[in-house]
Amino acid sequence: MTQAAFPKLLSSQIAFDIARTIRDGFDKHYRLFRDTSRQAKIHFEQGDWATAQQAARERIGFYDQRVQECVHLLEDEYDHSELTDEVWRELKLHFIGMLSDHKQPELAETFFNSVCCNILHRTYFHNDFIFVRPVVSTEYIETEELAPTYRVYYPGTDGLRFTLKRIITNFQLDAAFANLDRDVEQVETRLRQIFGSNKIEPNHQIQVLSSLFYRNKGAYIVGKGINGNKEYPFVVPILHNRNAELILDTVLFDQEQITVLFSFTRAYFLVDMEVPSAYVQFLRSLLPRKPRSEIYTILGLQKQGKTLFYRDYLQHLKHSSDQFEIAPGIRGLVMLVFALPSFPYVFKVIKDFFPAPKETTRALIKEKYLLVKNHDRVGRMADTLEYSNVAFPQHRFTEALIAELKHFAPSLVEEDGEQLIIKHLYIERRMVPLNIWLSNAEKEGDDLQIEHGVLEYGNAIKELVAANIFPGDMLYKNFGVTRHQRVVFYDYDEIEYITDCVFRDIPEARTDEEEMSAEPWYPIGKHDVFPEQFGRFLLGNAKIRRYFMKYHADLLTRAWWQARKQRIADGYVEDVFPYPQNIRFSNQHQPTPTATVTPPPFMETLENE
Repeated sequence: MTQAAFPKLLSSQIAFDIARTIRDGFDKHYRLFRDTSRQAKIHFEQGDWATAQQAARERIGFYDQRVQECVHLLEDEYDHSELTDEVWRELKLHFIGMLSDHKQPELAETFFNSVCCNILHRTYFHNDFIFVRPVVSTEYIETEELAPTYRVYYPGTDGLRFTLKRIITNFQLDAAFANLDRDVEQVETRLRQIFGSNKIEPNHQIQVLSSLFYRNKGAYIVGKGINGNKEYPFVVPILHNRNAELILDTVLFDQEQITVLFSFTRAYFLVDMEVPSAYVQFLRSLLPRKPRSEIYTILGLQKQGKTLFYRDYLQHLKHSSDQFEIAPGIRGLVMLVFALPSFPYVFKVIKDFFPAPKETTRALIKEKYLLVKNHDRVGRMADTLEYSNVAFPQHRFTEALIAELKHFAPSLVEEDGEQLIIKHLYIERRMVPLNIWLSNAEKEGDDLQIEHGVLEYGNAIKELVAANIFPGDMLYKNFGVTRHQRVVFYDYDEIEYITDCVFRDIPEARTDEEEMSAEPWYPIGKHDVFPEQFGRFLLGNAKIRRYFMKYHADLLTRAWWQARKQRIADGYVEDVFPYPQNIRFSNQHQPTPTATVTPPPFMETLENE
């Protein structure tokens, strides 16, 4: 579809110029996005982890920066009286014509929405003016001939070992492998176990995405074997060993293992993609249960993920009839949380006021959530989707929920006819609060579940510490258990960097009066933390205390926390692996061990998140 297709309808030069400005703004954004993704290869080759993490953080902000640039340009260039409804309608049609040969049309449509929604009132948020529904198909978009989305290899011709070595060397990493032949042999052995002894069919091949997936200290080869009507997904992590040489660390082939690698609780990958929809399509063939919204998000295209998520949500709302209600669990002092029972997410609204002892502001809470968005979540912090001016059908809300919203967050709630408008909220994956999970296990007399929960809780804290995160409020109610029993932190209003905390021992009382005092007899700074006090709030239950002391007694000592803080201050980036230790290749070339405790055998099963 081009401008020529509308010779009479499309007559506004202003609409055409604005459409071109928005398209150019998106093209600039995606050019910078790809540049940063390409640079990840250099950071990985050089082992420059600090620069890699900084680049990943900065890339997250690119989208909003380009949107605001575009908005300011349009506001400076055009008078409000020139932007009539007819101009806005034509604008969208011009924009559609400009995407006929575009490599990222779905992303450009979302960018268009972001710019327009910054200028237009929410009454314009429908398909006449923005892309409520996608228009341009992403099927069969062609990449440049020399840069295909994936490469195809035929092990029946050259043999599996030679093919694997060719796959790895084709990435042209500018760093030496410690022993590539040894590692390839181990990958071959693992893959032969996966492929089994099936008859080799004429279409026997291996397909591998052309770009490596970079995150933290790892690079990942993502591919699948095809033989007849069977497909065998696999991922090969590439790491640095202690001597800064490259190693192939293992092979992930179980679908749940690969799903955890692409979890919503982890940082976004950096991948150089000319046609992102083609990467999403390939990944969906490996992870068919993973929604496209989550795949776009984990690839760093979180705005596209938000768009697809919201479309999925609207479809769910249309085809369901249950009501939004207050989420179960202990009510928070800062957030009002509600949910739709049939939808696996929760909606979180910042309250207008906070009772003692909370001392915070809405602006500070939003900063904390932004910190988590920009940080390495190491599989232990839930990603959040942030929305403004969300319209809900009021008849789908319980009276109790409406009353709570009007009482605790009146500044964020507006009634508009049959709709309830919430001006700002976060959406997170729904989990069972850990306190409820442990309580249920106690009622059922399931000691194994209690042990599991306590072990996972401590491991979650230790992995957060490895990423320089102190949860602040460590009560169990602030942690959730996924449907596959992984413990994840989700309450961020008191989160701090470990390096900003001061870990102290409680000084000895000098008098009997101080000893018996209900109030501290010693000065406490804003960032002071006393680990020996954690037990008072966390370990009142005898069973929980027994398992906590078995696995995580070190969390009650200042020395443990101070040692981790010092490692971070010294510039050391910890290894936190997104797969089980027992599937890694020989220990002789492992990187420096992680800060986490190795779980016992019953914890080795990875969860599908």
